[in-house]
Amino acid sequence: MGNWKLVMVAALGSLVIAAIIGTALASEDAGTGTYGDLQKFASKEELRAFLKEQIVGSDNDYSWAPGGAGQETVANAPAPASTAAPTSSARDYSTTNVQVEGVDEADFVKNDGKHIYVISGETLAILEAFPAKDAKIVSETRIDGSPTALFLAGDRLAVFATATEEQMTTPEGSVTPVPVWRTVTRAYVYDLGDRRDPELVRTLTFTGNYYDARMVGDYIYTLTRESPVWVRDDIVLPEVRVGEAPPLRPDIYYPQSPMQSYVFYTASAFSVRSDTGAPDAETFLLGYDTTLFASQENLYIGYRNTGPMYLSGPSTDSAGTRDRTIIHRFAIEQGKIDYKAMGEVPGDLLNQFSLDEYAGNLRVATTVETWTRDGSLQYNNVYVLDPAMKTIGTLEHIAPDERIYAARFVGDRLYLVTFKRVDPLFVIDLSDPKHPGILGKLKIPGYSDYLHPYDADHIIGVGKETSENDWGGVSVEGLKIALFDVSDVNNPVQIDTVVIGEAGTDSEALRDHKAFLFAAEKGLLVLPVSEIKRVENPSSSYPGSYSTTTWQGAYVYSVSPEEGFTLKGMVAHAEGESSYAWNSPDAVRRSLFMDDTLYTVSKRSVVMTGLADGSRINEVLLPYRWETYPTPYPVW
Repeated sequence: MGNWKLVMVAALGSLVIAAIIGTALASEDAGTGTYGDLQKFASKEELRAFLKEQIVGSDNDYSWAPGGAGQETVANAPAPASTAAPTSSARDYSTTNVQVEGVDEADFVKNDGKHIYVISGETLAILEAFPAKDAKIVSETRIDGSPTALFLAGDRLAVFATATEEQMTTPEGSVTPVPVWRTVTRAYVYDLGDRRDPELVRTLTFTGNYYDARMVGDYIYTLTRESPVWVRDDIVLPEVRVGEAPPLRPDIYYPQSPMQSYVFYTASAFSVRSDTGAPDAETFLLGYDTTLFASQENLYIGYRNTGPMYLSGPSTDSAGTRDRTIIHRFAIEQGKIDYKAMGEVPGDLLNQFSLDEYAGNLRVATTVETWTRDGSLQYNNVYVLDPAMKTIGTLEHIAPDERIYAARFVGDRLYLVTFKRVDPLFVIDLSDPKHPGILGKLKIPGYSDYLHPYDADHIIGVGKETSENDWGGVSVEGLKIALFDVSDVNNPVQIDTVVIGEAGTDSEALRDHKAFLFAAEKGLLVLPVSEIKRVENPSSSYPGSYSTTTWQGAYVYSVSPEEGFTLKGMVAHAEGESSYAWNSPDAVRRSLFMDDTLYTVSKRSVVMTGLADGSRINEVLLPYRWETYPTPYPVW
């Protein structure tokens, strides 16, 4: 197996299991097409029969089945609208905030210390952004379809876009081709030798909606998702195409344990620098809920299994929950990928930060939600699995009646945030993998959706403030950032906290870690903010009435364990809006820096601000087409 496949495995994001499973199956048991819980369809007929069988008595919507609702063709739902440096570039500049160093994540904004590459509506805009005072757009390239994300690799740029296209297919038993509409993802690869005129050098097409992508070195790994498409009584297979060449139809694999619903995921790998050759691709028939974590030596893939427990041995969970996570481990070494083991833990993963490897073991944090004779049951667990994927350490029933809102593994510790009425920050000791334990916890109002290490003894949380209301419940208030001192692991302390705005104040960093900008060496923290402000309503006849306006921009802080958060300034993109539109064209979605200049990016513009004095240096308008946003009712 080539070195590029090693790189592929290390780079793939969630749902990358498809690309690896095919290799593992072929090498381990080419005769039967099975390995562990994984099996390959021997033919299209077998796949079609399998899907028909799964429809009967399942929760799947029968309308997509063969012959359902008189369908002749089915279209997938459209996707919702991620060399040497150039001369005279910044000496110091930020990059995308990713989970694993060396594994880039696709985003709609990238920079190289001189240029900013940004998707704006249906356009790829390239800004010559450094120095800031002379910043300007040097090219605008219209992208066919709906561009979603991009990667930058020196003088090569890859842009992913979704589109709907008509294809002709010949159903089984028919001699006449019929049309079928499918959603496809295209990767457009550009040469940036002249950034004023990017040259399209390659186009790759993958059936399905864009789902995720990663890049390591020069290799890009794409995941697309497609619900089964039926034409009459026949299934239309996933495809990968390069230019006008005949389509490739990857092998399709599936788990032997039943799933509640089935979706095709196609994982494909290609070099951003090569203009020839077909990508490697495999397809996996799975449900929607899958997560990946990659270390330098292993790849772990976990997916939800809601069927009956099937692995041998007793359950590690006293409740015997049906919702469990299956995890596969692949060893990665010197260009080889070896499937090693499969494990199982109760509960569900929150996201990619629920997994981590340390000293050869896998640490996992899950939330269990199940029903018993006494009603619903909810709690949280931490497990340690050895290289054979056997559970060697267990810590269960953490924070009953709550669920995980954020998790972050740092060294031999796990910082875990759960929530129901208050925000318990748990510090969990994993130094002895066979005996994990809670070292300390801190209960404070509010909760964190994202945790980011400041250093070995401090961690930053971003979430919402909460308070108890007059009805005995919990009211969610403004945006909250907190700095925790965990040097005394038995007694974590909240050093400082800041609450921004009224209820409804929002930040994209709550949903996407790539929106969080932190530079420890600069003591810099930048947070996109859509701030709800309460203003009096003088025209109302009701005393005490008020309405709200929205401020769009970014809050800039210096942060240190000694001083906590110090507000250095606020970068305004818009003020006085009479709506709650967190997705307004002026809502800041990303921020980055080049030397001492901060660049804040919204759909409408890029604003450049001096970090030293907060002066507004420049603003470049992006080619974004304005949309109409509704005005909400006033708040009383």
